[in-house]
Amino acid sequence: MWAYLKYVDNLEINKKRVFRLMQKHDLLVKPDTKLKAKRTSGRSKPRPDRPNQWWGTDMTKVMVSGFGWMYIVVVLDWYTKKIVGYYAGEQCRGKHWLEALDEAVNHQFPDGVRDHNLYLMSDNGSQPTSKGYMETCQNLGIHQAFTSYNNPKGNADTERVFRTMKEELLWLTEWTSPFELVDALNIWIQYYNKEYLHYKFEEEYWNNQLTLYPLT
Repeated sequence: MWAYLKYVDNLEINKKRVFRLMQKHDLLVKPDTKLKAKRTSGRSKPRPDRPNQWWGTDMTKVMVSGFGWMYIVVVLDWYTKKIVGYYAGEQCRGKHWLEALDEAVNHQFPDGVRDHNLYLMSDNGSQPTSKGYMETCQNLGIHQAFTSYNNPKGNADTERVFRTMKEELLWLTEWTSPFELVDALNIWIQYYNKEYLHYKFEEEYWNNQLTLYPLT
């Protein structure tokens, strides 16, 4: 709400004031203890302070009538909330997860990723723990991290973007063509990356960097 008021309506307003007004008018989401997931880890979730510091990757799937399951793998920048790489196809092996990662690396680090101290969070599934996937990450200098078992919150940012994708795209259509699904997904991801307000935070970060470290 605060971001919408600031970046869309161009109103300079404090976050605390927005929170206070929403609280006063009973507009905050109430916690539901029944939905609390089981936690087994006491570790705090990493909180990046710059783009391309922590990425998360995960997969979901959607049924295409008369065809079967289509799988979607996403690589998400946790700081900017931008989808930096993705894959969509009828199979979902380690090499397909690598397609999404390769796209992200080539787009975000055209000069190479090795010296950028990048971390990648995933679950303990067979794809990100496969020999080929782990060797590729090691060769690229990407530090893999894994969520603890029964702790979906460890990759919550990535899970949340899948929820948005499902609510705004995947669940709205009875898909009958994998090609239509992929075309629609490509359009949605471009819209998500360029129109959602999180892109403003990335712009502000780089503008601040230019102010602190001007080009000579």
